[in-house]
Amino acid sequence: MKKLSPIDKFLYLINSLLATVLLLSYLLPYVSPNTIPVFAILSLFVPIILLINIAFVAYWLIKLKKQVLLSGIVLLIGWGLITPFYKLYKKNTALNSDLKVISYNVRMFNHWNWIEEDNIEKKISSFVKDHDPDVLTIQENMSLNKYVLDFPYKFIEKKYAKGRFGMAIYSKFPIINEGSLKLKNTFNNIIFADIVKGKDTIRVYNLHLQSLNISPDKENFGQENSEKLIKILKDRFKQQAVQTELFLAHEQQWKGKKIVCGDFNNTAYSWVYNQISKNKKDAFIEAGKGFGKTFKYPFPMRIDFILTDDKAHVNQFNSYSVKYSDHFPILARINW
Repeated sequence: MKKLSPIDKFLYLINSLLATVLLLSYLLPYVSPNTIPVFAILSLFVPIILLINIAFVAYWLIKLKKQVLLSGIVLLIGWGLITPFYKLYKKNTALNSDLKVISYNVRMFNHWNWIEEDNIEKKISSFVKDHDPDVLTIQENMSLNKYVLDFPYKFIEKKYAKGRFGMAIYSKFPIINEGSLKLKNTFNNIIFADIVKGKDTIRVYNLHLQSLNISPDKENFGQENSEKLIKILKDRFKQQAVQTELFLAHEQQWKGKKIVCGDFNNTAYSWVYNQISKNKKDAFIEAGKGFGKTFKYPFPMRIDFILTDDKAHVNQFNSYSVKYSDHFPILARINW
């Protein structure tokens, strides 16, 4: 420290704080929001904390300073402990027998005109037709005729009988069973459908866990509202924990092939993801490349997932940066 300039000493202090925070974040997947709800908030910021620590490694390397060891060691510790943040290599194979799955939070097909662009619903429909999935799971669906997509089989679940908002599972293959967990005290939900492909019956879950409803502006993150925001987030992370436990109890009843899709409203560094992804394969980790970003945010955030049972083979994964929603659609090719 004696040989550092005053600016570098200050930077190293910031580096030390953020390296410590990153080290603590490695515990996040093992701590339920019901135990320490405020701790769960940190999971949203792990991607940016990772990026900052990587930037510090680059900075100290350029300056040839031993301070590079601080973030370097913390990042190495996390290498085998946390979900990959960035994938260098992509698996890109395809078999005729693959099941092609897309999961997409369509934000009600822009029904309330959040995006100032015409015919968003037609552009979403064209995207789906162009990529031709066998199974499509939709979060934040709207049950109006102009939003119904062209598939021979479908399960469209409205959250409330007299409403239009809900979720959907579309399929090229017959659906022989379907259901909803009917989550209480929330607009979110979990639905499922059993799809028959050849001799296989595959259960497809579509999850939309508790929404956080935050945006990176002063209204949410300003000092005056910080206490209120933290309280809201704590309550919503607790709801996610309850919803996760309900899903896991329901999932245990199914012993066959399965795919779990959806918008978890949480990152791969959270307790929620850790619980749901146990004994499963994450399609991005198996076959993706890059950051796998799925949410329109200033830094890479992956909160939408396609998971499979551990006997499945993921042959391909893609995330598409189309601007028809605040989420990006994701696609996986899966085989058994």
